[in-house]
Amino acid sequence: MSSINSIEKLPSSATDELQFPMDDYQAIAGTLTVEKTESSKAPMQQNDTADEIWRSINNNRDCLQKNRDDHGEGLQRATTLIRAIGAEEEAVVVTTTDRDSSKRLQSATDKETEETDGGGNDGEFSDKEKSGRGSVENKSSLKPSPSVGISLLQFVPEASCAKSNVSETSSYSMMDDAWERLRLSFVYFQKKPVGTLAAVDPSAEDLNYNQVFVRDFVPTALACLMKVPDPEPEIVKNFLLKTLHLQGWKKTIDNFTLGEGVMPASFKVMYDPFQEKDVLKADFGGSAIGRVAPVDSGFWWIILLRSYTKCTGDFSLSEEPEVQKGMKLILDLCLSDGFDTFPTLLCADGCSMIDRRMGIYGYPIEIQALFFFALRCAQQMLKEDTDSNKLIERIERRITALSYHIRNYYWLDFTQLNNIYRYKTEEYSHTAVNKFNVIPESIPDWVFDFMPLKGGYFIGNVSPARMDFRWFLVGNCIAILSSLATVAQTTAIMDLVEERWEDLIGDMPLKIAYPALEGYEWNIVTGCDPKNTRWSYHNGGSWPVLLWLLTAACIKAGRPQIAKRAIELVEQRLSKDGWPEYYDGKKGRYVGKQARKFQTWSISGYLVAKLMIENPSNLAMISLEEDKKIEKPRLTRSASWPCSKPTATSLPYAVTLPYRWSP
Repeated sequence: MSSINSIEKLPSSATDELQFPMDDYQAIAGTLTVEKTESSKAPMQQNDTADEIWRSINNNRDCLQKNRDDHGEGLQRATTLIRAIGAEEEAVVVTTTDRDSSKRLQSATDKETEETDGGGNDGEFSDKEKSGRGSVENKSSLKPSPSVGISLLQFVPEASCAKSNVSETSSYSMMDDAWERLRLSFVYFQKKPVGTLAAVDPSAEDLNYNQVFVRDFVPTALACLMKVPDPEPEIVKNFLLKTLHLQGWKKTIDNFTLGEGVMPASFKVMYDPFQEKDVLKADFGGSAIGRVAPVDSGFWWIILLRSYTKCTGDFSLSEEPEVQKGMKLILDLCLSDGFDTFPTLLCADGCSMIDRRMGIYGYPIEIQALFFFALRCAQQMLKEDTDSNKLIERIERRITALSYHIRNYYWLDFTQLNNIYRYKTEEYSHTAVNKFNVIPESIPDWVFDFMPLKGGYFIGNVSPARMDFRWFLVGNCIAILSSLATVAQTTAIMDLVEERWEDLIGDMPLKIAYPALEGYEWNIVTGCDPKNTRWSYHNGGSWPVLLWLLTAACIKAGRPQIAKRAIELVEQRLSKDGWPEYYDGKKGRYVGKQARKFQTWSISGYLVAKLMIENPSNLAMISLEEDKKIEKPRLTRSASWPCSKPTATSLPYAVTLPYRWSP
C-alpha cells in the first residue's frame, strides 16, 4: 500500500490539517517573493536614502523569521501525522505480505492459551499476567521482544499498535529460525541425539567445526531444557553419558598419558568400515591448536549435570555409580597435591574458550570461576559414603580458600586501583601488603581511564609479579552465577557494564576480552597470531554466544534491563547476518574475518537469553545462591599467611585470626 492511498483513507479533517501548513507556507513564501522582488527593484527606480534601505532590509528579515516559525509549526504537525501514517502503512504491509507468519503466531498464541486454561501448576497464571500477555498497554511485559527506552510512536495509539505487531512478528520469526537452525545441527549416534555440530556453514571448510564440543554444547543443552512447551532433556542425558564414556579412554599424546579424569574437548561420529558401524572419535587436545588439553571441559560437564538434575528432577542419573566415579576423577585431578601456594588452579595458555595463545597462562579468572562453580555443584551431587565424605571435606576447604583468594586479590575497583598504584615493592615476611610484588609501573595506562568511580570487576590473572588487568566477560559472569562474587561485587560488575557500555557491548554484544592487544604487545603475547589481530576473534572480538551468560548474570543481579538492551542489539542483525561466530571491530560492527556462519552456539546463546528473560525462573538451572556455610575469614590482607599457629598472646591484633587452607 502506498503512502498516497494511506492519506486518502484519512478523515478529511486530518488531510486538511496535513495540507494546511504547507499551503499557508507557500502563500507566505509567495508574498515574500513579491516583496523581495519589489524591494530589489526599488533602488533602481528611485534614489532612496541609506536609512530607508536598511529599514526595508529589516522588514524583509522579520517577515522571513515569522515565515520560518509558521513553517516549523506546520512541519511539526505534519511530521506527527506522517509518522502515524507510516506506522499504519507498515502494519498493513506486514499483514498482507507475511500472512503465513501471522497465522503461525496466532496458532502459537492459541495453543499457549489452551495449555494455560488446561490447569496444572506450570500452566497457571495470575489475572494480572493474563491481562498483560500480548497487550499493547503492558509496556513492562518481557514477551515476545524485550524493549528498553521509549519510542515516540507510542504517543500515537494507531502507530503504537502497528509497531507492536511488527516487532512481535519479527521476534517470533527469529525464534522460529533459531530453533530450525539448531535442529539442523543435531548429531545422532545409534539413532539417538548426542550433541550438536559446532557450525553448519556450507560455504566454509569443515576443519573441526564438524565436531561436538563440550563447552559449545552447554548453551544448546540449556536451550533444550528450557524449551517450551516441550523440553528435550533426552539429548542432554545422552550427551552426558557419551562424554562420560569417552573419559574412560586411555588418553595418550606423544607417548605421554593424560590424567584419568580429563574430559574430551570434542568428539565426532565416524563410520568404521572394518566394524561396519558408527563409532565415536574423541579429541583430548591432541588435535587442538597448540596441543593443549581442555581444563574447562570437566567443569562444564559437572555444571551441566547439575542443570539437568535441577530441570528434570531426575536424581537417578547423578547417583549412578559411573557418574559418581566420573565426578570424583575430575575432582581428584584438580585437588591433587602439588607445589602451589595458592588455592587457584595453574593452567597453560589456550586451555579454555580462548584456545589460542592470548597470555592467559597461570591462573586465569575464567578457569578459577568455573573451578569454584564445579566444586559447589559436585558438593551437592556427591552421595554420602566413606570415600565421598573425605572428598567433600576437601571440597569445602578448597571452596573457602578459593573464594577468599579471588574476592580479595582478583578484585579491582577505583579504591583498589589507587592502592595498587601506591604499592611499595620488595616487601618481605607475611606482613607484606603487596603480596605478589606487583610493580606499580606495570599498570597499563588504559586502566586509569577505563575504571569508573562506580563499578569494578575481577581482573584476568594474578600470579607472582604479574597482574593481567584485562576484562574477561566469561570469568566475571560465572563468578556472579556461582556466587563467587559477593552481592556488592555483583552490583559493581553490573555498574561497570553500564558505565562502559560502548566499550564492552558496542554495536554487537559482547566483548570476550577488553581491551585488544596491539602493536609490540600483540607481537609478544600472541606470537603474531594472524587470527587474533586487534579487535578480532579472542583479541577483543564480539561473541553473540556470550549473550546468555550476560542475561543470566543480569537477572541474578536484579538488572534485567541491561540484558534486554543487549538482546535488542542482537535481534537487529544476528539472524540477518547468518548467525556468525563472532564480530570484528572496536564496536563489533563487522562480521568476523574468519567467522563461520550458522554457528550453533550463537544460535543457542540467543535462545537461552530469550527463554530466561521471558521466564526468569529458568535461572535456577544455571545459578547457585550464596552458601551461608562458607566461612568468612576474619583477617586483613597483611595477615593471611602465618608460618605457624599463633597463640592468643602472640597475635599482633586481637581481631585477626589464623587462616590456612589445604587441598
